Amino acid sequence: MTFELTDSLISDILSALDNQEEKFLVDAKTGALVKVDENTGAVRDSEQYYELPEWTSANGFKLREDFVNALYSPIAKEELQNVLHSGRGVFRNFRLILKDYPEVEKRWHLYKNRIMTGYINQWYNDLREIWGLEKLDYLPESDETLIHDDFTFSEYSSDEHKQEILSQVSASFRENKQNIPEELISILYDMWHQQFERADTNNQMGFVCNSLSEDFAGFITASPVTTNQEKVVTLTGLFVPETFRGLGIGTELFSLCLSELKRRGVKWILLPDTILPETLQPLLSRSGFEKIGSGYAARLQ
Repeated sequence: MTFELTDSLISDILSALDNQEEKFLVDAKTGALVKVDENTGAVRDSEQYYELPEWTSANGFKLREDFVNALYSPIAKEELQNVLHSGRGVFRNFRLILKDYPEVEKRWHLYKNRIMTGYINQWYNDLREIWGLEKLDYLPESDETLIHDDFTFSEYSSDEHKQEILSQVSASFRENKQNIPEELISILYDMWHQQFERADTNNQMGFVCNSLSEDFAGFITASPVTTNQEKVVTLTGLFVPETFRGLGIGTELFSLCLSELKRRGVKWILLPDTILPETLQPLLSRSGFEKIGSGYAARLQ
């Protein structure tokens, strides 16, 4: 006897696999799960009932470990790694830590659902092969739109956003977690501050990101190099607070900015003589930037 793997059944199986205390079977006759008891246990080997795919606590640990290893949000990643290596109450403490990072928590649930749904679909295809049926294609859901579910992106306004940006960037420089000599910190910030102020008087544009709770989550700005040369702009600011890093905010800000510059007919964007974090360099490469001297440039048109 065969059964259809519906979305509802997948959801029930996901919950059942998380339940390490009770066992369930798929009742092919009803297409629903039944709890293993003395009645179903007696007939569990019949063609009406099917064992769920094996999912142990070791599988659950590996799933969490893979998620954390691929996570780029530094603060959350460090805390979650400590939990995974603590050896006691791992799953419970993992869940508690995620509560402090709502954006990471949502990404975890999407990741977990995607991986486990793929696992269930593989199990179902193995059954279909036994039944003599064709395997079904499974396309995992993408979480690319997650960033717009959890964050808002608005056009940069000097009156509305400037002071918040200056405050956030200043605090980041003071924290000095980039191995920059202390005596250079204030100088580097002053250099950036002066550049940002000059750009703000010269048609500076960009985008600002906020969480749904209205916390500042990043910005990007660009400005024409000169007042009479609007086809060439320079990137004047790109920053995401450490708490929100690794969630794709920087990539989305970059994408929005480049799209708007292209729409405005800008031909070139420059990052001249600047100190860039290593994490930004792959993004520049993917966006078409090339190294020119000590800076970067990309042709948009």
